[in-house]
Amino acid sequence: MAKAFASQADLAEKRITFSRLSEHAYAFTADGDPNTGIVVGDNAVMVIDAQATPKAAQAVIEKVRSVTDKPIRYVVLSSYHAIRTLGASAYEAEHVVCSEATREMIVERGAQDYKSELQRFPRLFRAADMIPGLTSPTITFGGRMTVWLGGLQVEIVHPGRGQTKGDTVVWLPEERTLFGGDLVEAGATPDGSDAHFKDWPATLEKLQAFHAETLLPGRGDALVGSDAVGEAISTTRAFVEDLYRIVSEAAVAGEPLKQAYDKAIAALQPRYGKWVLFDHCLPFNVARAYDEAKGLDHPRIWTVERDLEIWSMLEPQT
Repeated sequence: MAKAFASQADLAEKRITFSRLSEHAYAFTADGDPNTGIVVGDNAVMVIDAQATPKAAQAVIEKVRSVTDKPIRYVVLSSYHAIRTLGASAYEAEHVVCSEATREMIVERGAQDYKSELQRFPRLFRAADMIPGLTSPTITFGGRMTVWLGGLQVEIVHPGRGQTKGDTVVWLPEERTLFGGDLVEAGATPDGSDAHFKDWPATLEKLQAFHAETLLPGRGDALVGSDAVGEAISTTRAFVEDLYRIVSEAAVAGEPLKQAYDKAIAALQPRYGKWVLFDHCLPFNVARAYDEAKGLDHPRIWTVERDLEIWSMLEPQT
């Protein structure tokens, strides 16, 4: 029997946790599903990553309302991916913020990504008919911008290319709290299908330089303490470097994609195989890493058809 495509077999409900990270920061997590960060300022609330649908966003809004009645004025998008952007309308925020590079990706491939991710993660897209369309930003920035929520300073930073070309993190300098998006994962496999693998480690070095005391990764538990934060960044970097080294060596040697994939599975499974989404992400990660090693800097657009083509090529049929 063939392995179920991506996460189509993952239909179990996840346990939601809402926890306090620091004085003004909260984490919405759900057993390896995409995380959402919340910053409660003096006069307004900022949400970091919107969830996949307005219905899914309602669960976040309920948790926000359990701690404050201040208006949600900002939604920040850490990347262009549908699972993080398409719930934005539920917050009725005045401003949707993302990097200019993320806006470019929404325009270029947002529609295709929605259909692709809907096929990969059907459970996350329940009530998809409520999605009014692609999420368009009202504010974009280049490298860095500051938002003041009353007296609370919030830094929104595009530290460099990594998981996508537009990755954005949110930093509370007074509380040393970092919202890392999918640049960093904790016990979950990074999705590198749109990655820049050669740049990603240097971007993670920039995150280490924040010396955060608290980190909300893109997936996985919130991390408290500099040791836990450093470990999550280091293990994410190790996975990225290990995968790209294996795949690029195969690509440069002229080996076919399937052979590169088999080598990656054999080498990475012992250390990373128990991470959430390992089986889901690896075919797409290897395909992108192989392309990059062959000189394709700008990732190819993932479509429903390409997803299935890569999966059937790489996953063993039994």
